[in-house]
Amino acid sequence: MTHLLKKPLKLALIQLATGLPLPSPVSPPLLHPPPQPHPLTSPSPGPDKPTNLTRARLRVLEAASTGASLIVLPECFNSPYGCQYFPRYAEDLTPSSPSSKTPSEESSPTYHALSSLAVEAKAYLLGGSIPEYVPSTKKYHNTSLLFSPRGELMATHRKLHLFDIDIPGKITFRESDVLSPGNKLTLVELPEYGKISLAICYDIRFPEMATIAARKGCFLLLYPGAFNLTTGKLHWELQARARAVDNQVYVGVCSPARDMEASYHAWGHSMVVDPNAEVVGEAGEGEEVVYAELSGEKLGEVRKGIPVYGQRRFDVYPDVSEGEIKFNE
Repeated sequence: MTHLLKKPLKLALIQLATGLPLPSPVSPPLLHPPPQPHPLTSPSPGPDKPTNLTRARLRVLEAASTGASLIVLPECFNSPYGCQYFPRYAEDLTPSSPSSKTPSEESSPTYHALSSLAVEAKAYLLGGSIPEYVPSTKKYHNTSLLFSPRGELMATHRKLHLFDIDIPGKITFRESDVLSPGNKLTLVELPEYGKISLAICYDIRFPEMATIAARKGCFLLLYPGAFNLTTGKLHWELQARARAVDNQVYVGVCSPARDMEASYHAWGHSMVVDPNAEVVGEAGEGEEVVYAELSGEKLGEVRKGIPVYGQRRFDVYPDVSEGEIKFNE
């Protein structure tokens, strides 16, 4: 199975702190002021988007300087996480004209910041997720953007499963009060390395997505996510290790740093799990970068030792990867 990962890859997960003062010294930002919010709610004041993006740039360049070739930012890395914030921070990713493939810098400063940063870092860059607004449908989405080292948009994933939960006495949250779900799975070929899967946070609780991705040849499942202090303690590591061991692939889960002064308290503990379900890198609660070396040899070793890929009984139960699957919106 070494062919799944053509050559070793250094992965970096950036557990970013938003809404905190920038470390000193600060490199000049590459960014434009954020667009005007789309009216839907009256959001509370939140951290400054250009500051968040500048902070992300510093950490991405730090990761790139160590040789990381795939760098991941967390869910809602350019904004606070919360339904009251999504409309204020949302960006329009619609191409600026019929002849253009990109939005204007005014409508999506984050898109252009990520594109430029991928070039500067000379790395694949997954922009965790950002709030997206689609004028044609008047819908909001939680959307992830993957850029190539040339600054080209390679893939967009809209969160497929919305975070609607109610744990009495602990937490109630309903993303669906503001957001709409995406309608496709997202698998991407990195030419030098192989195929990866993109999903966001709550998507990790639906193992069918991971199974399909693995059966379609992905060596890595990436989940930018913002589990909270309740669900994080219960299931963050469990879900990451379960998706890895079930499918004998690498898994990366990338959280925002924990900020107890924010309205939403992220769990942190970004981690990389190998195909044997061992945690090979883990952050604490604060801002930190987690690194891991991924190898095709490890994938082959695990699959040879426990060869479930040749032992499945599709004469008894169906292969979920062979059903009707949507890979396009």
